[in-house]
Amino acid sequence: MIDDYYEHRIRAVDEVILIPETEPDRQYYFMSKLRELISEKEQEKGGKLTYHVETFGCQMNAKDSEKLAGILSAVGYEEVETEEADMVIYNTCTVRENANTRVYGRIGFLGTLKKKNPDMHIALCGCMMQEEEAVEKIKKSYRFVDIIFGTHNIYQLAELLYRRMNGEERVISLLKDTKLIVEDLPSELKFSFKAGVNIMYGCDNFCTYCIVPYVRGRERSRRPEDIVKECEHLVSRGVREIMLLGQNVNSYGKGLEEQVSFAKLLHMVSEVPGISRIRFMTPHPKDLSDELIEEIAVNKKVCRQVHLPLQCGSSRILQKMNRRYTKEQYLELVDKIRARIPDVSLSTDIMVGFPGETDEDNEETIDVVRKARFISAFTFIYSKRNGTPAAKMDNQLSEEEQNRHFKKLLDAVNEVATEEAQRAEGQIQEVLVEEINQKNGMLTGRLDNGLLVHFDGNADLLGSLQRVLLKECKGFYYIGEVVEKN
Repeated sequence: MIDDYYEHRIRAVDEVILIPETEPDRQYYFMSKLRELISEKEQEKGGKLTYHVETFGCQMNAKDSEKLAGILSAVGYEEVETEEADMVIYNTCTVRENANTRVYGRIGFLGTLKKKNPDMHIALCGCMMQEEEAVEKIKKSYRFVDIIFGTHNIYQLAELLYRRMNGEERVISLLKDTKLIVEDLPSELKFSFKAGVNIMYGCDNFCTYCIVPYVRGRERSRRPEDIVKECEHLVSRGVREIMLLGQNVNSYGKGLEEQVSFAKLLHMVSEVPGISRIRFMTPHPKDLSDELIEEIAVNKKVCRQVHLPLQCGSSRILQKMNRRYTKEQYLELVDKIRARIPDVSLSTDIMVGFPGETDEDNEETIDVVRKARFISAFTFIYSKRNGTPAAKMDNQLSEEEQNRHFKKLLDAVNEVATEEAQRAEGQIQEVLVEEINQKNGMLTGRLDNGLLVHFDGNADLLGSLQRVLLKECKGFYYIGEVVEKN
């Protein structure tokens, strides 16, 4: 059901004759017009029109998908769990080549569904659509796709869909870059009690393996007052946990008239009444300041989990990656964080098999894992990404070499993470209750450090913070017991 605030925004433009030039008023105008078209379609169909949004990729994509779903719900569609719907959107990722391959296969499946339902509309958006080669392939090989748009104009869904439903055969709207930031649009939250909030867009780091700066554009920050306002609105909807999102949140503030650091923004958000927890994703080690460490240390609302992407423990490979720190500098930062925040839990991202990586380089990474004591790590194998400098580098590793390095690293990561998780066994910690586990019927919640806990309880605890005894550590999760209801 659409939020009253957004309903008012749509109704406010019902009688507007001229299309507004400024955003997001322009999109509310098209939402209003779409409602009329969809109402007519419902009469023809004899029932509600349905939609399905499929998300590929990162938290930023997931946040974008909530906006897409919010716009579709606002104009009259009802959500369904499968692609057998009247409107299907694939919000694509392009971080690795196999992500593109997976999307192509799924698009073919949509073509089969459209033959059964010729009135079905198919839209593709997201990072993959910022690649000219991918778009050309879709235009030629998947002519049944109705709408193509990219990362820079996600907010234009209502306008693009209106154009398609109003007679345009195919709508393609792609921007190479933008300085515009458009928020304040309907959003269909996946959870009623936690939500992500974009604080910035784009990336200026240009790691040699990464396509993100090319498809997401250069860094641009939202005004802090707009971020706080969004957080206040989310709290009014029942949200208790906020995750601040950006490709590199530590460099927040670029382009703002009045310089505001990420640490200062964290403090401003924490002052919003009703927020119980604040997380953030993703920081870059080279930009993590003493000011931020201090804010985490003293601010009880900020989770004591710091995600610190390592990527590799070899200084030689880190230089080839253009990460702009060494192994020694990374470990010095870890020591500094732990000295000021003794109860901190560190998580990380690690890439294995980068061009030129030797057995010795892999051992360097394992050494960092053992010294940094990560409680969790997202580990993945390097995949050549066309359009990046790393794709042209010599000494690309064979699949066999990559898998050998990956297995050795994974064994070390699992060993260390299990040891770190076991340290909390027997403690009582606060848990945000998130869902009912479909496999065992128990409640599942998340600790301050991001790890999961399963425990018995009723559905009325969903969305609440509970004190839970961590009775048994199972490696990457716990079996617990509620000790007192909050």
